[in-house]
Formats: sequence, C-alpha cells, structure tokens
Amino acid sequence: MRQATAGVDLGGTKIQAVIMSSGIVVGQSRHQTPKTDAADVIAEIVASIRSALDTAGMEPSALRAVAIGTPGSVEVTTGHVSNARNVPGFVHDVALGPTVGAAFPGTPVIVDNDVRAAVMGEFRRGAGRRFNNLLGVFVGTGVGGGLILKGELHHGRGNTGEIGHTTVKPGGRRCGCTRLGCLEAYAGRLSIEQTARHRIEKGQKTKLFDIMQRKGRDRVTSSVIADALEQNDHLTIELIDEAVEALGLALANAQNLLDLEAIIVGGGLGDRLGDPFVRRVEQAMARNLRFPESPPEVLGTELRDLSGAVGATVLIEERLIEERLIEERLIEERLIDERLTEERLIEERLIGEGNTEEQA
Repeated sequence: MRQATAGVDLGGTKIQAVIMSSGIVVGQSRHQTPKTDAADVIAEIVASIRSALDTAGMEPSALRAVAIGTPGSVEVTTGHVSNARNVPGFVHDVALGPTVGAAFPGTPVIVDNDVRAAVMGEFRRGAGRRFNNLLGVFVGTGVGGGLILKGELHHGRGNTGEIGHTTVKPGGRRCGCTRLGCLEAYAGRLSIEQTARHRIEKGQKTKLFDIMQRKGRDRVTSSVIADALEQNDHLTIELIDEAVEALGLALANAQNLLDLEAIIVGGGLGDRLGDPFVRRVEQAMARNLRFPESPPEVLGTELRDLSGAVGATVLIEERLIEERLIEERLIEERLIDERLTEERLIEERLIGEGNTEEQA
C-alpha cells in the first residue's frame, strides 16, 4: 500500500530527505551534495531517498509520491531545473524530476523551488502556523525567500521571493549571479567563504580554514563558521556583522513594502547560528523600518534543517489533494452530463410517443 511521501531538500552543501506518513516524519537521511556534476547529484538524491526509506523500515513501493525542493529556476510542469549556480552541473537545463522518477517507477515526482518548499513547511507545520502573511528568508549556501500572502504561497510570474538578489549595497560585492551588491553576496555562506579567502590574500588573519581542515570539511560550512565565532575569530565576526547588517536592510525594505505579520529566518547558516543571530538581524531590521513601533514578529524556524524536506512533502500532499478534487469535480460533471442526456432522451421519447398517438 502506498502510504508515504518522500521530501528532498537539495542544497549546495547537503541533501536532506524525509519520509512522511500521516503527517509525521518516520524516516530521514542527510547526504553531502557531490561537487562533481549533475548526474552525481541526482544519483545522491536517489540514494538519500533510499536511505530515508531504510530508516523508516519501508520499501520504495510504499511511496505515493516524491517531492524535491531545489535552488534555481524550476519548470514545475516538466520537473526541469536550471540556473542553480550553487549546485554542480545545475546551471544549464537538468531533467531532475524525470531522472529521479526513473529510479522509482510508477511514483510521481514533482520539483519546486527549495525556499518556497521550506516556507510552506514552516507555514503549515512550523513557526508560521499562526500567520496568514509572512516572509521566509533562508540563509544557507545562498539566500532565498518565499512569500505567504492571505494564507497562500505567492508565485507571482514564477520568480517571487528572490530576496537574495535584492540590492543592499549598489556597486558592492560581486554576487554569484554576476550582479553587484546583492544580499546573497554578503550573507550567503559561499560568498562569506570567498570573501574570507580574498581578505586572507590581502593579509588578514583567520582561524576559519584551520577549523575547516580540523573538521575534515572541504568547504566552509555553517558549523565551521559557528566554531570560528565561538573562538572569537576577528575576520569571521567581521563577515557575520556585515551579513547581519545586509539582512536587516533587506528585511526592512520587504517589511516597509508589504507590512507583514511575521518574518522567519532559517537556512543552514540561520539555523546553525540560532536565536542570537535571528535577534541581531531583527535589531538591524528595526533600525531601518518606516514604522518601528509596528514591527513584524521575527522568528527562527521550528522545523530547523528539516524545513525544506518537510515543506516539499507539504507541496506534494497539497497537489495530490488538488488533483483529487479536480478528478472528483470531473466525475461529478460527467455524471451531471449523463443525467441530463438521459433526461433529454426520455423527453424526446415521450414527445415521439405523443406524436404517434396523435397520428393514430
């Protein structure tokens, strides 16, 4: 019996998968994102789903559906992804949904934006349950956002929520998108690492990369940054100070425009640095609000690093419900058409019988 759904959160550093049954996480796994190419990344996604199924004690035949949240531009109808610069091989078109689907025959696979999925996870099952209008900002390898308005995920024309590419400093740091001064260029983990390397070249000292090596990492992860902060590494403190100010400005601009009830701050870096980081971002935002006496609630995530994967299952469950409602409506319309046709035929037969009697 197909009783479970799989949700996958694809990031530049990790792949998080969960198995959900009756609204509960019954299995999960976490794999590193390969640094090679798209084929290896997709193979690792499939492996992460299988690992999560193992922890749940389930076979692939138990899956009703698989949902994947991914960075980049997503063609929801086809499951193709592109422009995901933080994922190896995902800059150009990748048939993510169809390829993963081939590994789980007969199981539908949907693909959506990773941050939209995470926002839906927090909105339906996490810190956002109390609100109808909120912004989710997820600070990880990059910075992404998702918007809930009047209780619905707002898609716009397909690119809503790109808060990471709003400008916080005109002519500032080069972003991975090639533009200058984007929020992501100051708050994204990858940009923080690149900036640290540039400043080392200019003579600044840091423990950041020593910590990275001691932890056996091949990149500056969120935990490496957290450890460097705990050791009072001056360069890391400086970079996080800059990230906080950039986030505060971007969130204030969003609040001044939208007058939201709440803003949720999460993602790999946001979750790892926790409430002290969220409170600092809140204070930086408050300094730039037009109406500081009426701020939004600023919250950390409740689901933590499962926000994206759980949110992906929320998306697939809502889509399955929508498809079932459409199917039920079509069946109802067909039954109505059949009844009307039958009534018309009866009416025509009665008229015909009446004409025959008159002629007799």
